[in-house]
Amino acid sequence: MAVELKAGRRTVEISRPDKQLIPPAVTKADLAGYYAEIAGVMLPHVENRPLNYERYPDGIEGNRIFQQHAGSHFPGWIKTAELPKKGGTVKHVLASEPATLVYLANQACITFHSWLSRADRPTRPDKMVFDLDPSIERPDEMRHAARLIADQLTELGLKPWAMTSGSRGYHIVVSLQRRAEYDAVRTFSRDFATLAASRDPELFTIEQRKAKREDKILIDYMRNGYGHTSVTPYSVRARPHAPVAAPLHLEELSDDATVPQRWTTSNVLERVERDGDPWRDFARGGQTLTQARKQLDRALAEL
Repeated sequence: MAVELKAGRRTVEISRPDKQLIPPAVTKADLAGYYAEIAGVMLPHVENRPLNYERYPDGIEGNRIFQQHAGSHFPGWIKTAELPKKGGTVKHVLASEPATLVYLANQACITFHSWLSRADRPTRPDKMVFDLDPSIERPDEMRHAARLIADQLTELGLKPWAMTSGSRGYHIVVSLQRRAEYDAVRTFSRDFATLAASRDPELFTIEQRKAKREDKILIDYMRNGYGHTSVTPYSVRARPHAPVAAPLHLEELSDDATVPQRWTTSNVLERVERDGDPWRDFARGGQTLTQARKQLDRALAEL
Protein backbone atom coordinates (compact mmCIF):
# COMPACT_ATOMS: atom_id res chain seq x y z
CA MET A 1 0.00 0.00 0.00
CA ALA A 2 1.34 3.43 -0.95
CA VAL A 3 2.07 6.11 1.65
CA GLU A 4 2.34 9.88 1.35
CA LEU A 5 5.45 11.79 2.37
CA LYS A 6 5.64 15.53 2.97
CA ALA A 7 8.60 17.07 1.14
CA GLY A 8 8.84 20.82 1.39
CA ARG A 9 5.60 22.34 0.09
CA ARG A 10 4.52 19.17 -1.72
CA THR A 11 3.31 15.73 -0.79
CA VAL A 12 4.79 12.82 -2.74
CA GLU A 13 3.28 9.36 -2.95
CA ILE A 14 5.70 6.52 -2.18
CA SER A 15 4.68 3.26 -3.82
CA ARG A 16 5.72 -0.07 -2.31
CA PRO A 17 7.26 1.74 0.68
CA ASP A 18 8.37 -1.48 2.41
CA LYS A 19 10.41 -2.71 -0.55
CA GLN A 20 14.01 -3.23 0.56
CA LEU A 21 16.48 -1.38 -1.66
CA ILE A 22 19.67 -1.55 0.39
CA PRO A 23 20.54 -4.40 2.76
CA PRO A 24 20.28 -5.05 5.57
CA ALA A 25 17.16 -2.97 6.15
CA VAL A 26 16.86 0.25 4.08
CA THR A 27 13.46 0.39 2.38
CA LYS A 28 12.18 2.72 -0.30
CA ALA A 29 10.31 4.66 2.39
CA ASP A 30 13.55 4.97 4.39
CA LEU A 31 15.42 6.25 1.32
CA ALA A 32 12.71 8.79 0.47
CA GLY A 33 12.55 9.90 4.09
CA TYR A 34 16.30 10.43 4.18
CA TYR A 35 16.24 12.62 1.08
CA ALA A 36 13.30 14.61 2.49
CA GLU A 37 15.25 15.30 5.69
CA ILE A 38 18.67 16.00 4.14
CA ALA A 39 17.28 18.23 1.38
CA GLY A 40 17.89 21.43 3.32
CA VAL A 41 21.67 20.98 3.25
CA MET A 42 21.90 18.91 0.05
CA LEU A 43 19.97 21.18 -2.32
CA PRO A 44 22.43 24.12 -2.25
CA HIS A 45 25.05 21.73 -3.62
CA VAL A 46 22.88 20.40 -6.47
CA GLU A 47 20.40 23.17 -7.24
CA ASN A 48 20.25 23.96 -10.96
CA ARG A 49 22.89 21.36 -11.76
CA PRO A 50 21.93 18.83 -14.44
CA LEU A 51 21.54 15.45 -12.80
CA ASN A 52 22.25 11.87 -13.75
CA TYR A 53 21.05 9.19 -11.37
CA GLU A 54 21.37 5.51 -10.56
CA ARG A 55 18.12 3.57 -10.23
CA TYR A 56 17.77 0.11 -8.71
CA PRO A 57 14.14 -1.00 -9.15
CA ASP A 58 14.95 -4.41 -7.63
CA GLY A 59 17.37 -3.12 -4.99
CA ILE A 60 21.15 -2.88 -5.20
CA GLU A 61 21.45 -6.62 -5.70
CA GLY A 62 19.48 -6.27 -8.94
CA ASN A 63 20.19 -4.43 -12.17
CA ARG A 64 21.32 -0.82 -12.20
CA ILE A 65 19.74 1.73 -14.54
CA PHE A 66 21.95 4.77 -15.10
CA GLN A 67 19.61 7.49 -16.30
CA GLN A 68 20.41 10.90 -17.74
CA HIS A 69 17.09 12.06 -19.16
CA ALA A 70 13.96 13.14 -17.35
CA GLY A 71 11.19 10.59 -17.74
CA SER A 72 8.27 11.57 -19.96
CA HIS A 73 5.91 10.63 -17.13
CA PHE A 74 7.52 12.98 -14.59
CA PRO A 75 5.16 15.61 -13.16
CA GLY A 76 5.28 19.10 -14.62
CA TRP A 77 6.57 20.69 -11.41
CA ILE A 78 9.94 18.92 -11.79
CA LYS A 79 12.29 21.40 -13.43
CA THR A 80 14.42 20.30 -16.36
CA ALA A 81 17.07 21.70 -18.69
CA GLU A 82 17.68 20.49 -22.23
CA LEU A 83 21.39 20.64 -22.94
CA PRO A 84 23.51 19.78 -25.96
CA LYS A 85 25.36 16.50 -26.17
CA LYS A 86 27.14 14.79 -29.02
CA GLY A 87 24.53 14.00 -31.64
CA GLY A 88 21.63 15.83 -30.03
CA THR A 89 20.37 17.00 -26.66
CA VAL A 90 19.40 15.53 -23.29
CA LYS A 91 16.65 16.83 -21.02
CA HIS A 92 18.14 16.62 -17.53
CA VAL A 93 16.35 16.89 -14.21
CA LEU A 94 17.22 19.92 -12.06
CA ALA A 95 16.73 19.39 -8.32
CA SER A 96 15.21 22.68 -7.19
CA GLU A 97 13.12 21.50 -4.22
CA PRO A 98 12.97 18.63 -1.71
CA ALA A 99 10.07 16.96 -3.53
CA THR A 100 12.26 16.37 -6.59
CA LEU A 101 14.69 14.27 -4.56
CA VAL A 102 11.83 12.39 -2.92
CA TYR A 103 10.04 11.76 -6.20
CA LEU A 104 13.20 10.30 -7.72
CA ALA A 105 13.76 8.16 -4.61
CA ASN A 106 10.31 6.72 -5.29
CA GLN A 107 11.65 5.79 -8.74
CA ALA A 108 14.27 3.73 -6.85
CA CYS A 109 16.94 6.35 -7.48
CA ILE A 110 19.59 5.74 -4.84
CA THR A 111 22.57 7.79 -6.04
CA PHE A 112 22.66 11.25 -7.62
CA HIS A 113 25.47 12.51 -9.84
CA SER A 114 25.61 16.15 -10.87
CA TRP A 115 27.43 18.25 -13.44
CA LEU A 116 30.28 20.47 -12.31
CA SER A 117 28.49 23.42 -13.88
CA ARG A 118 24.98 24.83 -13.54
CA ALA A 119 22.35 24.84 -16.25
CA ASP A 120 22.38 28.61 -16.81
CA ARG A 121 26.10 28.53 -17.78
CA PRO A 122 26.71 24.89 -18.66
CA THR A 123 30.13 25.35 -20.25
CA ARG A 124 31.66 27.10 -17.22
CA PRO A 125 32.21 24.82 -14.20
CA ASP A 126 32.08 26.20 -10.69
CA LYS A 127 34.03 23.35 -9.16
CA MET A 128 37.00 21.14 -9.98
CA VAL A 129 37.05 17.57 -8.66
CA PHE A 130 39.84 15.11 -7.96
CA ASP A 131 38.43 11.65 -7.25
CA LEU A 132 40.94 9.50 -5.35
CA ASP A 133 40.23 5.86 -6.17
CA PRO A 134 42.31 3.14 -4.50
CA SER A 135 43.29 -0.13 -6.12
CA ILE A 136 43.50 -1.69 -2.65
CA GLU A 137 41.52 -0.32 0.29
CA ARG A 138 43.95 0.84 2.97
CA PRO A 139 42.21 3.47 5.16
CA ASP A 140 45.35 5.08 6.60
CA GLU A 141 46.95 5.35 3.17
CA MET A 142 43.80 6.87 1.70
CA ARG A 143 43.63 9.58 4.37
CA HIS A 144 47.32 10.32 3.81
CA ALA A 145 46.76 10.54 0.05
CA ALA A 146 43.82 12.90 0.45
CA ARG A 147 45.85 15.15 2.75
CA LEU A 148 48.71 15.23 0.23
CA ILE A 149 46.42 16.33 -2.60
CA ALA A 150 44.82 18.97 -0.38
CA ASP A 151 48.23 20.25 0.72
CA GLN A 152 49.51 20.48 -2.85
CA LEU A 153 46.45 22.46 -3.93
CA THR A 154 47.05 24.77 -0.97
CA GLU A 155 50.66 25.26 -2.17
CA LEU A 156 49.21 26.62 -5.42
CA GLY A 157 47.09 29.12 -3.51
CA LEU A 158 43.83 27.16 -3.87
CA LYS A 159 41.48 26.22 -1.04
CA PRO A 160 40.63 22.50 -1.05
CA TRP A 161 37.43 20.94 0.24
CA ALA A 162 37.23 17.26 1.20
CA MET A 163 34.40 14.74 0.97
CA THR A 164 34.09 11.00 1.52
CA SER A 165 32.93 9.31 -1.65
CA GLY A 166 30.72 6.96 0.35
CA SER A 167 32.39 4.24 -1.68
CA ARG A 168 36.16 3.56 -1.72
CA GLY A 169 37.91 6.89 -1.60
CA TYR A 170 37.71 10.66 -1.21
CA HIS A 171 36.98 13.65 -3.39
CA ILE A 172 39.16 16.73 -3.07
CA VAL A 173 37.32 19.66 -4.61
CA VAL A 174 38.06 23.30 -5.48
CA SER A 175 35.27 25.87 -5.65
CA LEU A 176 35.63 28.01 -8.79
CA GLN A 177 34.34 31.27 -10.09
CA ARG A 178 32.53 30.67 -13.36
CA ARG A 179 35.15 32.26 -15.58
CA ALA A 180 37.07 29.40 -17.20
CA GLU A 181 35.62 27.01 -19.76
CA TYR A 182 35.77 23.27 -19.20
CA ASP A 183 38.81 22.81 -21.44
CA ALA A 184 40.93 25.09 -19.27
CA VAL A 185 39.75 23.47 -16.04
CA ARG A 186 40.34 19.97 -17.37
CA THR A 187 43.82 20.87 -18.59
CA PHE A 188 44.66 22.34 -15.20
CA SER A 189 43.34 19.24 -13.40
CA ARG A 190 45.31 16.94 -15.72
CA ASP A 191 48.53 18.87 -15.20
CA PHE A 192 48.01 19.00 -11.44
CA ALA A 193 47.38 15.25 -11.30
CA THR A 194 50.52 14.70 -13.37
CA LEU A 195 52.53 16.79 -10.89
CA ALA A 196 51.12 14.98 -7.85
CA ALA A 197 51.73 11.55 -9.36
CA SER A 198 55.29 12.51 -10.33
CA ARG A 199 56.06 13.66 -6.80
CA ASP A 200 54.77 10.42 -5.23
CA PRO A 201 55.05 7.75 -7.95
CA GLU A 202 54.82 4.86 -5.48
CA LEU A 203 51.52 6.16 -4.12
CA PHE A 204 49.69 7.78 -7.04
CA THR A 205 48.92 7.07 -10.67
CA ILE A 206 46.94 8.79 -13.41
CA GLU A 207 46.62 5.54 -15.37
CA GLN A 208 42.93 5.08 -16.17
CA ARG A 209 43.23 1.38 -17.02
CA LYS A 210 42.85 -0.70 -13.87
CA ALA A 211 45.19 -3.40 -15.11
CA LYS A 212 48.07 -0.90 -15.22
CA ARG A 213 47.53 0.84 -11.88
CA GLU A 214 49.37 -1.79 -9.82
CA ASP A 215 48.41 -1.10 -6.17
CA LYS A 216 48.39 2.67 -6.54
CA ILE A 217 45.73 5.31 -5.95
CA LEU A 218 44.24 6.81 -9.09
CA ILE A 219 43.99 10.59 -9.19
CA ASP A 220 40.95 10.72 -11.43
CA TYR A 221 40.75 14.15 -13.07
CA MET A 222 38.58 13.00 -15.97
CA ARG A 223 35.37 14.24 -14.36
CA ASN A 224 36.38 17.80 -15.17
CA GLY A 225 34.83 17.86 -18.62
CA TYR A 226 31.60 19.02 -20.21
CA GLY A 227 28.76 16.63 -19.48
CA HIS A 228 30.75 14.64 -16.93
CA THR A 229 29.49 14.26 -13.39
CA SER A 230 30.55 13.53 -9.83
CA VAL A 231 28.56 12.12 -6.95
CA THR A 232 26.62 14.83 -5.16
CA PRO A 233 27.26 15.75 -1.53
CA TYR A 234 24.96 13.78 0.81
CA SER A 235 23.98 11.31 -1.91
CA VAL A 236 23.44 7.71 -0.83
CA ARG A 237 25.69 5.10 -2.43
CA ALA A 238 24.45 1.73 -3.64
CA ARG A 239 26.33 -0.29 -1.05
CA PRO A 240 25.26 -2.24 2.07
CA HIS A 241 24.29 -0.07 5.04
CA ALA A 242 23.65 2.94 2.75
CA PRO A 243 26.87 4.96 3.09
CA VAL A 244 26.68 8.63 2.12
CA ALA A 245 29.04 10.97 0.25
CA ALA A 246 29.71 13.23 3.22
CA PRO A 247 31.44 16.63 3.17
CA LEU A 248 34.27 16.85 5.70
CA HIS A 249 36.29 19.43 7.53
CA LEU A 250 39.85 19.11 6.24
CA GLU A 251 41.16 18.26 9.69
CA GLU A 252 38.98 15.13 9.70
CA LEU A 253 41.44 13.64 7.22
CA SER A 254 43.82 13.32 10.18
CA ASP A 255 41.27 11.44 12.28
CA ASP A 256 41.72 7.65 12.39
CA ALA A 257 37.93 7.27 12.59
CA THR A 258 37.50 8.81 9.15
CA VAL A 259 36.93 6.20 6.45
CA PRO A 260 35.14 6.58 3.09
CA GLN A 261 31.99 4.82 4.34
CA ARG A 262 31.90 6.24 7.86
CA TRP A 263 28.77 8.32 7.32
CA THR A 264 25.50 6.62 6.43
CA THR A 265 21.80 7.44 6.27
CA SER A 266 21.59 6.31 9.88
CA ASN A 267 24.10 8.82 11.33
CA VAL A 268 24.77 11.69 8.92
CA LEU A 269 21.54 13.53 9.74
CA GLU A 270 22.53 13.68 13.40
CA ARG A 271 25.97 14.98 12.39
CA VAL A 272 24.46 17.76 10.28
CA GLU A 273 21.95 18.68 12.97
CA ARG A 274 24.70 18.84 15.58
CA ASP A 275 27.51 20.47 13.61
CA GLY A 276 25.96 21.89 10.44
CA ASP A 277 27.24 21.38 6.92
CA PRO A 278 31.06 21.48 6.65
CA TRP A 279 30.60 22.84 3.11
CA ARG A 280 28.09 25.55 4.01
CA ASP A 281 30.43 28.23 2.59
CA PHE A 282 31.52 26.27 -0.48
CA ALA A 283 29.63 28.35 -3.05
CA ARG A 284 30.94 31.60 -1.56
CA GLY A 285 34.54 30.44 -1.83
CA GLY A 286 34.89 30.47 -5.62
CA GLN A 287 38.42 31.09 -6.92
CA THR A 288 40.09 31.61 -10.27
CA LEU A 289 42.92 29.46 -11.63
CA THR A 290 45.00 32.31 -13.05
CA GLN A 291 47.69 32.56 -10.35
CA ALA A 292 47.52 28.85 -9.56
CA ARG A 293 48.21 28.10 -13.23
CA LYS A 294 51.45 30.10 -13.04
CA GLN A 295 52.48 28.32 -9.86
CA LEU A 296 51.64 24.95 -11.40
CA ASP A 297 53.69 25.68 -14.52
CA ARG A 298 56.69 26.57 -12.37
CA ALA A 299 56.33 23.35 -10.37
CA LEU A 300 56.03 21.26 -13.55
CA ALA A 301 59.14 22.89 -14.99
CA GLU A 302 61.10 21.77 -11.94
CA LEU A 303 60.26 18.09 -12.38
